[in-house]
Amino acid sequence: MLHLMCSLTRSLSLRLAAVVVLSCQVGSVAGAELPTRKPFYIVPTVAGLLLCDEARTNQKQSNLARAQAACERNGKNNSAALNRLLDELEPDGPKGQVQVGYLLTLQLLSLYKAHGTGWVIDEKRVDDLLRLLTEVKRPVVVYLQSTHFDTQGPLPLALAKDPRNLSLFADGKPPQLGYFSFAIAPFTLSTDATLPVNEYRFAALRFVIKRLMAMPAEARDRIVGITLAGEIHHFFPDFENGMGAYEDIRVTDYSPASVEGFRRMLATRFGSVEKLNAAMGFSETSFATVPAPSKNIRKEAMSRFSEHYDAWADGYLPVSGWLFDPDNRVNELLLYVDGKLVAPMPRGLNRLDVYRAVEEISNPNVGFRYDLDFSALPVGRHLAQVVAVSGKERYLLAEALFLVVGRDQAKVSGDIPAGVQGLKTDGWSFWGSAFIDKVLRKLGFSRPLPKHVALPGIRSWLDMPRPLQDVYYNPLAREWNRYRDEQSLDFMKAFFNTAREAGLPTENLFSHQIIPRINSSWNPQLFAVESTLQSNLPWRPGINMYGGATNSTWLRSFMRERNLQDYGAPEFHPQQWKRAGAAMAALREQYDAGARFISPMYFSLVPDRLKSKEEDGVSRMEIRPDNPKDGSDQFYQAIRDFAKN
Repeated sequence: MLHLMCSLTRSLSLRLAAVVVLSCQVGSVAGAELPTRKPFYIVPTVAGLLLCDEARTNQKQSNLARAQAACERNGKNNSAALNRLLDELEPDGPKGQVQVGYLLTLQLLSLYKAHGTGWVIDEKRVDDLLRLLTEVKRPVVVYLQSTHFDTQGPLPLALAKDPRNLSLFADGKPPQLGYFSFAIAPFTLSTDATLPVNEYRFAALRFVIKRLMAMPAEARDRIVGITLAGEIHHFFPDFENGMGAYEDIRVTDYSPASVEGFRRMLATRFGSVEKLNAAMGFSETSFATVPAPSKNIRKEAMSRFSEHYDAWADGYLPVSGWLFDPDNRVNELLLYVDGKLVAPMPRGLNRLDVYRAVEEISNPNVGFRYDLDFSALPVGRHLAQVVAVSGKERYLLAEALFLVVGRDQAKVSGDIPAGVQGLKTDGWSFWGSAFIDKVLRKLGFSRPLPKHVALPGIRSWLDMPRPLQDVYYNPLAREWNRYRDEQSLDFMKAFFNTAREAGLPTENLFSHQIIPRINSSWNPQLFAVESTLQSNLPWRPGINMYGGATNSTWLRSFMRERNLQDYGAPEFHPQQWKRAGAAMAALREQYDAGARFISPMYFSLVPDRLKSKEEDGVSRMEIRPDNPKDGSDQFYQAIRDFAKN
């Protein structure tokens, strides 16, 4: 049927034809014979691993926590139901080039129980979880988690009351966070072993590893990977929706220990405060008083410019948006500033928000973005232009004027550019093309194109920068962001080193990390994780993939540039429903790219009567044959079909 539809695309409408062409390409790729390689493991996250069959089938049980507690008291887990689920996905056990197993998550801080006036590890709980390794004879990835989601239990609640354990905003308060129905605690990224949160998390890490090493060889051999810690990054307000915030941002970590660490980094980097001043043009008197930038120059009183901090203070201005090009008319996008070519613009970035909002957009990888370094641009007005190249022709796709403002805040008019106040708009809107032409001529700029020219068959939008965005470069803010990034890396190193010293093999250790930059509308500064994704790190890369990231040309290039091989995807869901075969193509992409494992997010062994009745962004992704939301039913079938290889 798909082959027949492919032959008829010329007679279809542009919108339908685009969907069919993409479906044809997806079907062709997914249906091709798999090349021989090491086994590819599909190890889904499964909710309810400690909910035993007795509680699942007991209709009198109406509360999940109480039902699970009853199972734990009786020393029972959910291995029987887990085996049934995995047999449903891959009958007759794991075999062939694609094998189905599961992800076993141990939240380290949640393994403790109260004992007298202190806390001890609940060894029975640990043993109940690890017993799955012997009772479920399937490949497994063990997830040793202890970041902001490690909050299920009395100890995390107690630790979150001590400010020493938390990352803080500049006002000295911790972020108040949640993620849909999950509690979040902004635990510090400090590696100080004397902090209570670190004493407990690393003691639990060593304990669990000791238990793992003592298991029978048969069980240990089924472990195909171990992911460490979880998503390691900094925090920001509105954790569910705020990852794309640029106006009035707030970030962590301004705790006293973190600020002191920043000053030590500056002292090491520059050697003397005089050299720092010479490099940055400041007049700081001592490293001990250098501020961690935190104040927005537009609305907060500052004693000196080095205090300034906002989304652009580090000298980078994102030029980003989205482009829907179903007929592949655009060869490349180019960024011009003030009429001069800067660079080609990366495109094909994930924009799941656009995919959800615009019906005819059938692939979320429509984002483009270039982070323009404006730190060397002169003070004044500048024009950013996005130019689409199609064949031998160039088309002006979008443009925006922005203002580089000096430290003295000498006024650069934001209403009508200086020198053109007398110009008429000739009936155009103020920001219309004709008026911008006049402004540019008055300022001595030239366009890479004489005028706007429509490029047929495409839709696009420029999200950033907004018209007349004002930006102020503070070189100390660039150092602050670098330091925050290094905090993320140092925490990952501490987890890895502890795991290695406890005896785990390096070749099985993976990170469990996020790539904010794959989403062109997100603000990477909020997360500060770039260094955790660099090449030549001692652990294997574990990269969480959602939406368009599951089958992404941009991500392939990113990983190739950094030589990231033998990787895992500890969280994985295509979240697509508009193209038949998109989920299958995502699986094939990871197989061909060399992933050791992917962990589909998520299956559940919890009966519907014990689940929350409220739908959220997580529950939409429950992978089951009767859940069409986010294409979860298609993903279910794709896993079953792919596991036949």
